[in-house]
Amino acid sequence: MEHDKNSTPSAKPVNIAELRAMRDRGEKIASLTCYDASFAMVQDRAGVDFMLIGDSLGMVIHGGNTTTPVSVDDIVYHSRCVAPHLKRAFLVADLPFLSYATLDRALDSSQRLMQQGGAKMVKLEGGREQASIVEYLAVRGVPVCAHLGLQPQFVHKMGAFKVQGRDDAAAEAMIHDAHVLAEAGADMLLLECIPSELGRRITEASPVPVIGIGAGPHVDGQILVMHDILHISPMVTLGRTPRFVKNFMHGAADIESAFRAYVQDVKSGAYPAPVHCF
Repeated sequence: MEHDKNSTPSAKPVNIAELRAMRDRGEKIASLTCYDASFAMVQDRAGVDFMLIGDSLGMVIHGGNTTTPVSVDDIVYHSRCVAPHLKRAFLVADLPFLSYATLDRALDSSQRLMQQGGAKMVKLEGGREQASIVEYLAVRGVPVCAHLGLQPQFVHKMGAFKVQGRDDAAAEAMIHDAHVLAEAGADMLLLECIPSELGRRITEASPVPVIGIGAGPHVDGQILVMHDILHISPMVTLGRTPRFVKNFMHGAADIESAFRAYVQDVKSGAYPAPVHCF
């Protein structure tokens, strides 16, 4: 499908209030990971609502098998590459493995991501056990996105990258975690690799926007790893494409067209299709 490169979304910068307004009016939020200036400018022009400096860079940029070796320095560096080139998109940055293990470390890491990296929100993994960290950051002016479901930083604890929340007990625990984290001050939730029905239940109960990656169509928005939708990530090239990934380069004239197709499909509800869901 052709996408008009001359049709540019409103240049008004996206912020937390606008993300909430999008949720309230039923407009789906389209987001992608990003790690450098060139892709940041193209994504911004294509209408991506927010970009995540994900610790996924440990896999798609550094070529590792997990995200755990990624450091705060790494995230700051890539955030600093992206932030100056965003006219509209909101910038979120991952707090990497163990960088928020204590209150003081969480605050110091968040300060660096926001002051040195230019991020406007930080993301951390974990359930209700992170509530004190979320609250500590939130009351000090740090916007927080809480990440539930499959948590890549916990892969050595979980044993594998696999769907979470399949049984009733696990689903109820995740619903409770989402409530506790929002009450603690999280401004956004991210759900990864969970059944669509659980994604719906959490979204309907959540007072804040809910973004999904492999969490079904009922969440408030979608996020994917940029390299996955361009069909160039290590997992894709090794033939281990996650079920929730769609190749948006297929049929696209160029990379910007692929990004525009992704944004359009998220906004229209065409993505994710049932084939992408659990």
